[in-house]
Amino acid sequence: MGLFDQIKEEIKIIRERDPAIHSNMEVLLYPSFKVMLSYRRAHKLYKKGHYFWARYISQKAARKTGIEIHPGAEIGKGLFIDHGTGVIIGETTIIGDNCTLYQGVTLGGTGKEQGKRHPTLGNNVMVSAGAKVLGSFKIGDNSKIGAGAVVLEEVPPYSTVVGVPGRVVRRLDPNAPQDDLNQVDLPDPVREDITNLQQANSELINRVLDLEAKYKELSKKLEQ
Repeated sequence: MGLFDQIKEEIKIIRERDPAIHSNMEVLLYPSFKVMLSYRRAHKLYKKGHYFWARYISQKAARKTGIEIHPGAEIGKGLFIDHGTGVIIGETTIIGDNCTLYQGVTLGGTGKEQGKRHPTLGNNVMVSAGAKVLGSFKIGDNSKIGAGAVVLEEVPPYSTVVGVPGRVVRRLDPNAPQDDLNQVDLPDPVREDITNLQQANSELINRVLDLEAKYKELSKKLEQ
């Protein structure tokens, strides 16, 4: 794909997914637009073995945009980085088509692995603000990672992951309509656990009160 085609593609992606953009000219100011064009150039150089110049381009883009993408990362079509400040994508990361990353996302390693050290994202994956995906495992197609989650193990397709450490709290029906950019309506397992504990506590209190009433009634009968 030539430079002009890349520019058209990036404009299309950003216009489709960010309602705050009102014109093509605004897209030219968008950090995701700038960093993806730089990444494509740097990645070509990296694959040819020109590591210094590849890193030079990527680091220059990181200073300008706040988004750090290692030129060795493999990124498919349609990646959208919303806002983007603090996004880090490691060298051996693989990202499928039509994925979305929000600010503060890290696709990193654990520091304990060699070779493939960073995660693989399938197609149509959304990683919400502040989430960390650490290690050389896969996030399945059409999955969502909740805001602030820390994911340390493989995630099946069509899953929703929340929490620290991240855990799967929902598996969607592949045939159901998908809302790829919905960061809000995600399960809250901590709140659900608290609600269950409150209900259990209320039931125990009611049982104790019932036993007390029966004990008092029995005591009165024995006194007579």
